[in-house]
Amino acid sequence: MHMMTKLRPFTNTFLNEASNLFEMYIDTMGERAYALDMVKLLDPGDIYFHSRVIAQGDGTQKYQKGLDVVLGQESAVLILDDAEAVWGKHKDNLILMERYHFFASSCRQFGFNCKSLSELRSDESEADGALATVLKILQKMIHSLFFDPEQMENLEHRDVRQVLISVRKEILKGCEVVFSRVFPTSSIAENQQIWKMAERLGATCLTELDPHVIHVVSLDAGTDKSRWAVQENKFLVHPRWIEASNYLWNKQPAENFPIGQAKNKLSIHD
Repeated sequence: MHMMTKLRPFTNTFLNEASNLFEMYIDTMGERAYALDMVKLLDPGDIYFHSRVIAQGDGTQKYQKGLDVVLGQESAVLILDDAEAVWGKHKDNLILMERYHFFASSCRQFGFNCKSLSELRSDESEADGALATVLKILQKMIHSLFFDPEQMENLEHRDVRQVLISVRKEILKGCEVVFSRVFPTSSIAENQQIWKMAERLGATCLTELDPHVIHVVSLDAGTDKSRWAVQENKFLVHPRWIEASNYLWNKQPAENFPIGQAKNKLSIHD
């Protein structure tokens, strides 16, 4: 197999620290030969994964991943993956990771019209990148809440999915959000992924303006709702604000996610 692979910053530290808290599996839609090559790269000393490798053909559903091939109760399993769709039956166990686009080919594959990290001669931070961030959440919040010493007598009835839901709902708790020109006009807003993500983070999502609205999420500064946000001194943010808060497990500063100015001075109704 001829392939160029770049490890995400903090990978080795993450594996070392996480292995003290969890029994870890590798699960990939790739062929077993690919999976075993990745194991050699990630775990050359056979310390972390041993034979716990799930590859293409090992699951019970084609083009889907599942926990039916994992030895353990679903209520005690967490999933780290950058793809949500493949976990159709187990999204409540999933911690969605932001994709690592180091190579230009990765950006092109996923339709991003931007320079990759390699082209920018840059990389994620070791200290506060994706893996460092999720490790802190796993250590300080999810693991400690699941194994709460005050409730150890009920450990067999504990469900990590409920812990995950409760921790996640604190991120945008108290935020009332209105979307403007983010979804196609013919779509149902409540069915859109960014709407669902905001609700999972604890935000209240609305379709119309309300005096209690704090954030207007938009792609266009010229819509009525966007102009209202500016006039009423509310936060006007790009949808990326929600995504970043989700990936970083913390409400991000609104000023870091401005939207572009309107292309003309005409008011755009929404």
